[in-house]
Amino acid sequence: MADADRGRLLSGSHHDPHGLLGAHRVPGGIRIRVLRPFATRVTVLGQGADTGLAADLISEGDGLFGGVLPLDRLPDYRLRLVYPGTGPETDASGPVVRIVQDPYRFLPAIGELDLHLVAEGRHEQLWQALGARPMTHQGVPGTRFTVWAPNARGVRVTGEFCFWDGTAFPMRSMGSSGVWELFLPGIGPGTVYKFDIHTPDGRHTLRADPLARRAECPPNTASIVHDSGYEWGDADWMATRGRRFNRTAPVSVYELHLPSWRPGLSYRELAEELPGYVRDLGFTHVELMPVAEHPFAPSWGYQVTGYYAPTARLGTPDDFKYLVDALHRAGIGVLMDWVPAHFPKDDWALARFDGTPCYEHPDPRRAEHPDWGTLEFDYGRREVRNFLVANAVYWCQEFHIDGLRVDAVASMLYLDYSREEGQWVPNEHGGRDNPDAVSFLQEMNATLYRRCPGVVTIAEESTAWDGVTRPTHIAGPTGTGGLGFGFKWNMGWMHDSLVYMSKDPVHRKYHHNEMTFSMVYAYSENYVLPISHDEVVHGKGALVSKMPGDWWQQRANHRAYLGYMWAHPGKQLLFMGSEFAQGAEWRVDEGPQWWVLDPGYSAAGDHGGVRDLVRELNRVYRATPALYQRDTDPGGFAWIDAHAADDNMLAFVRHADDGPPLVCVANFSPVVRHRYRIGVPGEFPVWEEILNTDNLAWGGSGVLNQDPLKTEQVAWQGRRHSVELTLPPLATVWLRPA
Repeated sequence: MADADRGRLLSGSHHDPHGLLGAHRVPGGIRIRVLRPFATRVTVLGQGADTGLAADLISEGDGLFGGVLPLDRLPDYRLRLVYPGTGPETDASGPVVRIVQDPYRFLPAIGELDLHLVAEGRHEQLWQALGARPMTHQGVPGTRFTVWAPNARGVRVTGEFCFWDGTAFPMRSMGSSGVWELFLPGIGPGTVYKFDIHTPDGRHTLRADPLARRAECPPNTASIVHDSGYEWGDADWMATRGRRFNRTAPVSVYELHLPSWRPGLSYRELAEELPGYVRDLGFTHVELMPVAEHPFAPSWGYQVTGYYAPTARLGTPDDFKYLVDALHRAGIGVLMDWVPAHFPKDDWALARFDGTPCYEHPDPRRAEHPDWGTLEFDYGRREVRNFLVANAVYWCQEFHIDGLRVDAVASMLYLDYSREEGQWVPNEHGGRDNPDAVSFLQEMNATLYRRCPGVVTIAEESTAWDGVTRPTHIAGPTGTGGLGFGFKWNMGWMHDSLVYMSKDPVHRKYHHNEMTFSMVYAYSENYVLPISHDEVVHGKGALVSKMPGDWWQQRANHRAYLGYMWAHPGKQLLFMGSEFAQGAEWRVDEGPQWWVLDPGYSAAGDHGGVRDLVRELNRVYRATPALYQRDTDPGGFAWIDAHAADDNMLAFVRHADDGPPLVCVANFSPVVRHRYRIGVPGEFPVWEEILNTDNLAWGGSGVLNQDPLKTEQVAWQGRRHSVELTLPPLATVWLRPA
């Protein structure tokens, strides 16, 4: 072997180790060369038609063994390896003999079409082309390892199977695709591995597999070969899931953090408790804070290192499938937070993956995320876009996830997001928007909706970007298509309404527009109303603790707010713990304060009453088409009174497609208002109260409208008919035609 080839091979920087190792025709026969550090003897053994073959190879030093066999064709062979008992291959006292297949006698196990699609950035099932994939190749079981590292000088596979010395397993470059490949016979599911990458500047860096479908449990960081054997039982759900979350469906979402919902429970143990709890409270969906692998638990999953691997903290990927399956069989949809906006700088993960900016933008002003100390993806690079688009498809296709809530969309859309003057670079047109991110989001949404019918995408987008939920093929005022999301979190409603609710009732009249402004833009997008985890952490206080007054008034405000929220146009989302008015902020290491519901706790009835109200809100909501059928139709809503600031009162009517309307009256004052007149649709002679958050059963004072309310021909609030009712203190009342 030429000295240059030998040096590159041993240093792990050779692009074509298969050209040096394995069996090759040479003058005089077949040359076989093997690289097995620490072996003392290597013998070529025939198999199949070549069973009579047995030839010792000559040591060439540095773990290389070679020889020329006087054969006229390439043999079918195995290797007999002898290791000393004191070597790193074993701690046995005597020599150890192993008979193995030679990885360098195999043709590439990845096809030309896969490589072409990877190079073009159009492989929509990328996880089937890259990563570690158990398979039978040329009749031999093993695992194909493939990784995209376009600027690496060389890549090797290493892991427990070689005691983390990857010298013997260099990968071959698959040309301009940037992919490196090696089929390792005899390696199967459960094998722990990493990639040893020789960087352009001559260093070695040990990296987890970006496409690993299973990862070690933190703080360990290696990848694990995985082959799913899970058999799904949710066929009925999958056939109809498109009807479950759309503009005209009732949608009520329970947001939770899996590791802390019931601390210590695994995926399978959660499957025994979570579906029943959510179904009992009447929620239609759960939204899981990120479940992809992440090293730092206090990041709550929003700093992802393993985009294709569910966190191992709670079990295996198949265990996670079991949880999703259990939720589906209980009639509960599963949404998942997805984080394509940024990734952490851990030196064993994606950052400078092959020694150069690979997944991040090469310009630090575009790569550095100033808020979180992380890196932003390079959305203009086709392979990076492919990595993320395929990842979205992966969760919905492989794990039957029903929808993705895309985190931090605004940080992707704006080049100057959280950056001062001089810290950002305008786009090619001199603007502040990021056209690469726009294009990526459009591609992601279009691809996901095409490949996974029935799935929904939801944007957490905190600005007034035009067309977040407009289809990608429909141009807006600027001439560009929409981003293509199905829904958008209504961050404005969340912020404004919580500002109003935090005020003492005596001051609320000065903030009345905070509660009415949402209807100015309510139909500009398809909205979800989120009271999420972000609102109950970092000193913001739990939802009930945001409310003014004593404990009774805080709970009354809390209940009234939920009643108003469930009646407001838009789908609902409530974070865990808020359903029973826990008083403390959420802590990732503690989870919800379940103990406040313990019968032995003095205030258990107060907290249980709020939870009973949430159950009733969901029950009535799902049974009342007026509350959801026309969420995105301006004709489905009308103000009755939007100007009663002095009374701290709001009244509006919701209309169904063809069913009866619902009237919502919210009194955010602690004063009982008797014989309070409101205008109503006149075609209904009698109205009845179907929900009152002041009910004694929920911890209220019991000021109810128990008798039917007769419609009178008294013009009021611009309507020809009206009714008189009693408004309970700090409460929301729902009325419908009797």
